[in-house]
Amino acid sequence: MHAGENLRTVLITGATGFVGSALRPALIGRGYRVRGTTRRLRDGLDERVEWVEADLDRPETLDDALRGVHCAFYLVHSMGGDHVDFAAAERRCAQDFAACASRAGVQRIVYLGGPAPRGRASPHLASRLQVGSILRASAVPTIELRASMIMGHDSASWQIVRDLSLRLPAMILPKWLDSRTCPVALDDVVVALADAVELDVTSSAWFDIPGPEALSAREVIERIVALCGRSLPAIRVPILTPRLSALWLKLVSRANFSLARELVLGLEDDILPRDDRYWGLTNHGPRISFDETARRLLASEGRQPGWSGLLARVEESLVQRLSPKKSDVRRVAR
Repeated sequence: MHAGENLRTVLITGATGFVGSALRPALIGRGYRVRGTTRRLRDGLDERVEWVEADLDRPETLDDALRGVHCAFYLVHSMGGDHVDFAAAERRCAQDFAACASRAGVQRIVYLGGPAPRGRASPHLASRLQVGSILRASAVPTIELRASMIMGHDSASWQIVRDLSLRLPAMILPKWLDSRTCPVALDDVVVALADAVELDVTSSAWFDIPGPEALSAREVIERIVALCGRSLPAIRVPILTPRLSALWLKLVSRANFSLARELVLGLEDDILPRDDRYWGLTNHGPRISFDETARRLLASEGRQPGWSGLLARVEESLVQRLSPKKSDVRRVAR
């Protein structure tokens, strides 16, 4: 029987975010009845989804959203928002959500978090891990999936490395860019999340969902530069700390500054998975490589609607005209 043939209802918090937007059609395709939360009902929302007005900052709005739900996806965070203390806000939201889910009889929570670094966790990563601990300790069995850099058009992590690769006349390489992580394609993350609904476990658990290759941030930028057929000088800057780099990114990257700052502060140490056993548990096929994912993202930029697509086309045209070329590297196909 197909996992969704019983028409179980699943709730996606963060359903209009970049992960939630990709997860919605995947769950619908598996036969689930999908309910999505939004802070404000408006025209233009996906008509295949049952939309409910709910806000994690107002727990009284969650009871109706969670009623009759089999599995709830927790895809929200408070970084880059209006909260002065995002960690406290995230703790409170997780506690309230778990309590409401328990009252509603939800059978499983699936949470998308971040991996534990080898060294000291940044405030961002520490908060993500704490949210996972809160949800897993709740009365509702919780599957926590930990992903580091998710590669997708609206991912702040992707926007940062993409902009550093294409908007500078040289590769600025502070020492913190040597820290390693396992970038993972959004498509693989979506499959991992959807598989978690019916994962055969009876209690709460966490799993890393890494991409197929461990890369330093420097190697990520070099790969993107090469895919675009550019040849740039590299400048080592040993004194440019992550904290100073966050301010520099404000001038270079289109990513939300508050979010970008927290992400960069997490790059002081390697952020590597403990293992990749989740992919085996779910019989996941080969994961999409970094180069293939980056190639697809870069090639599709000009097809983005509105100003974002136009600016991407203009920007790439200027970059290609002004940058020295590498004859042995093929330009990204349109």
